[in-house]
Amino acid sequence: MQPSRNKNKGNWLWYIGAAAAFLLTKGKGLLSLLKFGKAGGALVSMFISVGAYALIYPWGFAIGVVLLLLVHELGHVWAAKRKGLPVTAPVFIPFLGALINMKRHPRDAETEAYVAIGGPALGTLGAVAVYGAAYALDHPLLYTVAYVGFFLNLINLLPIHPLDGGRIATAVTRWLWLVGLIGGLVIIIYLRSILFFIIWAMFAYDLYKKYVKNRNRGEERMVTASFSVPAEPLIAQGYIIPGTEHKRELPFITYSSLEDGQQYVKVLWDSLDFQGTVPMMSQGIIQRAYVTRLEHLQKEDGLHLMIHCRIDYTHYENDKYYEVPAASRWKFGIAYVLLAAFLIAMMSLVHRVSGLTV
Repeated sequence: MQPSRNKNKGNWLWYIGAAAAFLLTKGKGLLSLLKFGKAGGALVSMFISVGAYALIYPWGFAIGVVLLLLVHELGHVWAAKRKGLPVTAPVFIPFLGALINMKRHPRDAETEAYVAIGGPALGTLGAVAVYGAAYALDHPLLYTVAYVGFFLNLINLLPIHPLDGGRIATAVTRWLWLVGLIGGLVIIIYLRSILFFIIWAMFAYDLYKKYVKNRNRGEERMVTASFSVPAEPLIAQGYIIPGTEHKRELPFITYSSLEDGQQYVKVLWDSLDFQGTVPMMSQGIIQRAYVTRLEHLQKEDGLHLMIHCRIDYTHYENDKYYEVPAASRWKFGIAYVLLAAFLIAMMSLVHRVSGLTV
């Protein structure tokens, strides 16, 4: 009992793998394209994902899987909100899944693990609900959707970044990353999945950068921001408006909020009487701030100057980030193992009750 597939399975797998590689590298740009309000991007990307899956599988299966992905992501959103972390609405990427964009990273491994486990926990409950409906209605398609839901949540528990299991591992023991590095490759070879191989390769490279390349120094990162400044008042005061190719370094001030530890960088451009504040995605030692390009935009109220800035910094990782109380380590470790075991048991149950062939 499987959804019908295209005969040219090998061909579309390669297309999916290539698309996934592009999306993994260009994800931030796609997120900016989907800013149609809090829920607009989620709805548009949901419809696109359903349509993409429906090219290969039945419509009912495509809708069911995307809805289960939504439930999974809402688990992350719920957990992040409980910890006071601002997040975007889920964005769906065909054949890759879905993701939420965190506007501020967790300040400790315990919080990171809490947000990570929220997805597979709620996602598992969603798959259980589908299984209950399948059992009550004896519906083959619902059995298939439930099975895929259990499988996707289980595969997400692999201790590999950026999968949820890799983030849960930060609060249990980072040695699980080594398990993910070796065991994950074995599973990926068994599944013959181009997508998961790409994820594994990115994880392996991140470990290399973290523990080999940048072992004795911080990883170099950058953050960008754009600011719109009305130009007419500046012109009236005699300011000279730079051309669009203008580039320059900017003086800056960096500080952290006492309330939540959020780091900010304030960039200054005295000759334009401009100040802009940029929230940092993670703690870092600021190297420099500079203007990469300018835009002259004509709006209803006159000329505006769009200032595009870039901040280069060295990532600072506080050793205390991974200091998790022993009780919490045990709590997350037990929850991790029990959740994985339950998902395996449910996959076996669906197979046995429905006669599903995989």
